[in-house]
Amino acid sequence: MKSIQDILIKFNPLEDKYISREYQAYGIYLSEQLNDYSHKSLYIKMAKNYPRAVLERALSYCKDARGSNRKGALFMWKLTEMGVLKKRKGESK
Repeated sequence: MKSIQDILIKFNPLEDKYISREYQAYGIYLSEQLNDYSHKSLYIKMAKNYPRAVLERALSYCKDARGSNRKGALFMWKLTEMGVLKKRKGESK
C-alpha cells in the first residue's frame, strides 16, 4: 500500500483534480485491486466511513482468494461476515 506521503508527492492538481483527499485515493486503490471500476464511488465512500484496518483485512482476504472473478462481491461478503455491514432483510443466515 502507498503511504500518504507517496500519494501527495505524485499528486498533480492539474491532472488529478477529482482526487483531492487521501480517502478518495484509497477508494480508487480498492477499486483497482478488486477489478471493480464501476463501483469506485462505493469504495471511496467506504474508505471515508470505515476504519482502514477493517478494509485492509477484507482486501487481504480477497487478494488471497484464488479463482474468484467477482472480487468486489467477495469483499462485500467478507465485510458482512466481519460484522461491519449488516445483512439485508430477507437474506438467510
